[in-house]
Amino acid sequence: MLPNSLFVGEEKFSLNSKIFDCYKQNQYCWTVDPIDGTTNFVNGKEKFAIMVALTFSDQIIQSWIYKPLTEEICSALLGEGTFINDEKIIITNNRNISEASGSISSKYWNETFDLKMKEIRQKFKHVKSYGCIGFEYLEIATNIRDFAILSKLSPWDHIPGILIVREAGGFDIHFDKTPYAHNIEKKNLVVSGSITLQNEIINLIKE
Repeated sequence: MLPNSLFVGEEKFSLNSKIFDCYKQNQYCWTVDPIDGTTNFVNGKEKFAIMVALTFSDQIIQSWIYKPLTEEICSALLGEGTFINDEKIIITNNRNISEASGSISSKYWNETFDLKMKEIRQKFKHVKSYGCIGFEYLEIATNIRDFAILSKLSPWDHIPGILIVREAGGFDIHFDKTPYAHNIEKKNLVVSGSITLQNEIINLIKE
């Protein structure tokens, strides 16, 4: 491990909201989600994961998502790519909206915007959330799914998956058309396997 590095996790963040400021310092910081998909885990469902990421200031350096039941580990290193059990993976999907499958997380939207998103979701081929964002990031990176539209952006839920998707060739963008930045508190994000699909989704949201 890195001496004097910082640590962020859901439990620690809930005790001290200022812990988010560690991402703005010129220090290495570990972000850990020991069980992503807690409800699935408690209910004996398979979709849960362990997620870890290493950041330095505004850069995500390395990340890991581990699926304990299959002993499958996905890792990404900045500038080096994304790997599953040491085999490099690349996103090749380029489906349009009518062919795309993915997830929409609408828990934290207001009623008006939620109604708008319910209309938008009808344009996709298939929409389903797993209750485990780590699985959703992995399925975008491995060409199983195409997108995720997200409302709440807790850093431990998203930093690991963001680098994994980026290094596999995917994209991420806030509704205001800025890329995801883990050291800036924002809501609402689109993650996708292709820039074309990303732009289609953002254009629908902005209509």
